[in-house]
Amino acid sequence: MAELPEYLTDQTEERIRQRMLDSLPSDLDKSEGSYIWDALAPTAAELAQAAIWAQEVLRRGFASTTFGPYLDLRCAEHGVERRPATPATGKVRFVGLPGVIIPAGTRVATPGDPVTRTPSVEFRTVADVTLDSAGQATVDVQATVPGASGNVGAGAITLVVDGTPGVASVTNPAPTTGGADAESDEALLARYFLKVRTPATSGNAAHYRMWALDIPGVGDAKVYPLWNGPGTVKVRVIDVNKKPASPELVAQVAAHIEEERPIGASVTVEPAKGVVVDVTATITLASGYVLNDVQQAFAAKLTEHFASLAFKQYYVSYAQVGALLLALPGVLDYSALALNGAAANVMMDEESVPVLGTVTLST
Repeated sequence: MAELPEYLTDQTEERIRQRMLDSLPSDLDKSEGSYIWDALAPTAAELAQAAIWAQEVLRRGFASTTFGPYLDLRCAEHGVERRPATPATGKVRFVGLPGVIIPAGTRVATPGDPVTRTPSVEFRTVADVTLDSAGQATVDVQATVPGASGNVGAGAITLVVDGTPGVASVTNPAPTTGGADAESDEALLARYFLKVRTPATSGNAAHYRMWALDIPGVGDAKVYPLWNGPGTVKVRVIDVNKKPASPELVAQVAAHIEEERPIGASVTVEPAKGVVVDVTATITLASGYVLNDVQQAFAAKLTEHFASLAFKQYYVSYAQVGALLLALPGVLDYSALALNGAAANVMMDEESVPVLGTVTLST
């Protein structure tokens, strides 16, 4: 990436003050602490500060060095808008007395954890629901605050915030999904460069990828022109976590492309195929470290690594996984490392992305 030139970086307070002193007659007392030196010092300091401001204005004027709202303005010049945060959605099951009506907008939540300082995550029901003869009912919910924090695991929602007489409990049988934070500067800049550097015209492959990336929650897309003959296009989509997109996200992408595509094109939008990779190994643990903590840290590193491979590298490297394990604090050595039961790379086709399965470490 291009770097800014050394513009005005030499305009320090000392240099500016010295130039001002040098412009005065030589028979004047210009030593430090003199009347003239003290009179010019504040001006020199302000001019040096102005040079720093000018450097900052220059930095904020270019897409590759700007940030936040200034990047928004730069991108907007080319029709690229920051994707907003989206709320997670899912289903919850209420249990209570038969016939009880639970109104739309009823709030349910996960419990907060004061030890880890994990805040409660709140959801609202999106429709009225009546408990059936068995005293149960399932209804859709949506997180009250958009963002990835709304993606919670199965069974995490256990609190009824808005108490309804006759309701005994609530839970979510499956994880909530689809929550995504507002697009980061890094991701927005990547889409900006995609727009200005890759000609996207007349429904070419770059155009389809851009249309897919327009949708909040999409992490990337891969386009396959003529995949099923003339006039056909297939688009594989992954979410912001670089995992296969959910059916809801795929539907949003398909609907948007349908509005934008050229007449006559037959478009198929599908999630990327997920290749589950289970990892096992035996490690030599350093003194003072807990196996479960190291295992969780390893899983986090693998999740990050797998995300970096999506649509870029079509295999999971056995050697790279081993290097990640050995680099973990607390791991002195390892043996019997296996990916899906084998000491070998896990191969994928170009329509697939790796998805972390189980991670099992032993000593």
